[in-house]
Amino acid sequence: MIYGKVWGQTEPLLVTPMIEVHRIITKSGYKCSEHLHKHKWNGFYCISGKMNIFVRKNDYDHTDKTELGPGNFTTVKPGEYHWFECVEDAEVLEIYYAESISEDIVRKNTGGIISK
Repeated sequence: MIYGKVWGQTEPLLVTPMIEVHRIITKSGYKCSEHLHKHKWNGFYCISGKMNIFVRKNDYDHTDKTELGPGNFTTVKPGEYHWFECVEDAEVLEIYYAESISEDIVRKNTGGIISK
């Protein structure tokens, strides 16, 4: 199903408990709301057009700006306020994934040479 937004439209392509992929179509001159995700990473892969991703950093007083064009990818970590602004009409894959799947290894030691 395609959902209309002020800035364009979003279409969920894959929705599971651990990952979501949406195709978003954005209109030049529009932006989405400033928001954060409590537990999900938010990735953006640009297929066509141009958009800017803004991220307010929590650990220092700064807002990062990432320019996305075709083939570019960026991520926003959970808990950071962010928004996008569309520079020219764009088609983008928006990917949501849980933090737990990327940080799941706990090492007891470093490994190394086998003792004889």
